[in-house]
Amino acid sequence: QVQLVESGGGLMQAGGSLKLSCVASGRTFSSYAMGWFRQAPGKEREFVAAITTSGGGTYYADSVKGRFTISRDNAKNTVYLQLNSLKPGHTAVYYCAANSRTYYPFTGAYWGKGTQVTVSS
Repeated sequence: QVQLVESGGGLMQAGGSLKLSCVASGRTFSSYAMGWFRQAPGKEREFVAAITTSGGGTYYADSVKGRFTISRDNAKNTVYLQLNSLKPGHTAVYYCAANSRTYYPFTGAYWGKGTQVTVSS
């Protein structure tokens, strides 16, 4: 089992950038594919990005391609999501997820509690 804690959210103006972090507990972080999801007010949770166990492979939702970047540091048990050129439509709670069995399509087996990102116009 793995426990996930997200951080890095906040209130930003449109056009700004944020880097979200998710730290995982345990010594088997490198055996988990990792992903990010988000849930906007009044909407269902949706997939944002995922990364393979080694970090050598990534894929994104079409809506964030070219704007968001997922990465990981297995030595630090951490996965990141870089958010650039933020828009008010990016306002959501962003969740980190882990899965030791599935990368594509990525589904979360373990979840963090989320970090709020609010983008003002």
